[in-house]
Amino acid sequence: MNTCPVCNGPISPDDTVCPSCGFKLTGTTQEFKPIHSDENPSATAAMKRVPPEAHPAAAAQFIIVQGPQTGTSIQLEDRPMTVGRNPQCDIFLNDMTVSRKHAKLVPSGKDFQITDTGSFNGIWVNNQNIETAQLHPGDIIQIGAFVLKYQR
Repeated sequence: MNTCPVCNGPISPDDTVCPSCGFKLTGTTQEFKPIHSDENPSATAAMKRVPPEAHPAAAAQFIIVQGPQTGTSIQLEDRPMTVGRNPQCDIFLNDMTVSRKHAKLVPSGKDFQITDTGSFNGIWVNNQNIETAQLHPGDIIQIGAFVLKYQR
């Protein structure tokens, strides 16, 4: 049996609203289990380091390595960016395991800092659930069903 994301009351798979609190269940973020990678992000980052650019926007990107749209690269801009299922987010990740406003990316030095903005499933960086993390080349980020590799 599943539980309501608001009140943790029991719900059945056929429910469209929570019988306990009335929360509308259709269109809500779905739960997921983090994917554990055998890849050692530190070793990969050391082998694939590139000379730093003047601005992160010149070379920073996410590569989707697993999940929907595998192989797609997402160029990061040298400004704060939003990540989520909402089409108005700067980085639109269209999957029900991603919250509408899941995360925020902010330039920090030559790289970026990622912060969870109260998402349902959280953010995982190198298989660790985080609130905020400084990204480094080679880091593996999981947001819902999307597994992203940070590169510059």
